Amino acid sequence: MPNSELMPIGVFAQRSGLTSSALRFYADSGLLPPAEVDPVSGYRYYGADQVARATALRQLREIAMPLAVVEAVLDAGADEAARLVDEHVAKIVGEAAAARQKAAVIKSALGGNLPGLLIATLKGPVLADAVDQVLTATAYEPGMAVLAGLHIEASHEAITLTATDRFRLSTRTLVPARPAERTWAGTVDGVDLRAAVAEIRHSALVRIEAVPQGIRLRMDEREDRHCRLLSEDFPDHRLMLASLGEATTRATVSKDLLLRALEEHPGERVALHISRHGVNVWPPNDEHPGIPVLATVTGEALRIQFAMITLYPAVSTAIGPDVMLDLRGHDRPVTIRSADRGDLTTLAMPVKVDHAS
Repeated sequence: MPNSELMPIGVFAQRSGLTSSALRFYADSGLLPPAEVDPVSGYRYYGADQVARATALRQLREIAMPLAVVEAVLDAGADEAARLVDEHVAKIVGEAAAARQKAAVIKSALGGNLPGLLIATLKGPVLADAVDQVLTATAYEPGMAVLAGLHIEASHEAITLTATDRFRLSTRTLVPARPAERTWAGTVDGVDLRAAVAEIRHSALVRIEAVPQGIRLRMDEREDRHCRLLSEDFPDHRLMLASLGEATTRATVSKDLLLRALEEHPGERVALHISRHGVNVWPPNDEHPGIPVLATVTGEALRIQFAMITLYPAVSTAIGPDVMLDLRGHDRPVTIRSADRGDLTTLAMPVKVDHAS
């Protein structure tokens, strides 16, 4: 290769984002040998065609990938490389979750492992289903950790789980197998709860206790699980619920038929035309034929638009074969719940109707 096409190590370091010392280390380890070494001065030179490999090497090391796996990724085909990266990330995530859980146990022990305040005792499978359903209304946004949390409110008679991503709000109320010692409320980290769901589901009863900085899940013949409390205030959802007003249109429709129509819909937004004839699922601009869905409708005819990522999960998590939509106008939240069971309720925010179309 002519010298004019080679870069000294300093220039190559700037192009690749690696330091000169790192390049020397990777050259000595065989991962990234220079294209040429001056036999007299010992200066190392790199080719432009090595920048991509050097950049990938840097990125893989930034996610703490061991050198042996890095070499395998760099020398593998695209599919195998992707599999190795996914495998490495899954290992890191699992180790992080295990470390977080052990840290919670250690903190509890440092506090003397005092008995917690009983929030509720619930049937494990029921609690696991409720957590899965309500957590579909969470979101991960930088600086807004509370949107990824599950708000828990406990009284002597019931325990209510609520989550919101600002476009949906899901809430489910459960009757405890044993009453709480006193009222309690807090917002629990959703990641911690998701990690505990499998064990919760396979436990006949789960005792939920409030402990400093979190809750403790106690299950027979299983290790205690700890979930962190989030410090941010949960949005004032009760004020919003109280200000909704009465529904002006109600549609009761088969959950499976409505989901099938949404799955066949081609766009990211969907318009529902609701009339006494039923529910029609249309593209917002009517450029494709609508999909009719049989429904029992009372009240005013209405057209309302949703983002698919808002409406679909709100319908899919509803309990039972039929869902009830309570609508209050094209720009107001829609209440979605089971037609015969009201313990899981989801509010879905519509999007602005494009009147020009």
